Amino acid sequence: MEDYRSRITLEPGKRSGKPCVRGMRITVYDVLSYLAAGMSIPEILDDFPYLTIEDILACLGYAADRERQVLVAQ
Repeated sequence: MEDYRSRITLEPGKRSGKPCVRGMRITVYDVLSYLAAGMSIPEILDDFPYLTIEDILACLGYAADRERQVLVAQ
């Protein structure tokens, strides 16, 4: 898979600086929320035709990378 960093953007003035897909106003959180709610990738792509499967995979890659970086303070 292509590196998610080429698809996930951070812009201070857009969506309060949350990570977005390709500079659009849809956030990584939005996409992950749809998946967590049970939407399939084809359903998301039907509802948001400007997204691609690569965008959705980039959101998953971003989330996985963030999870890998989480440290537990003891």
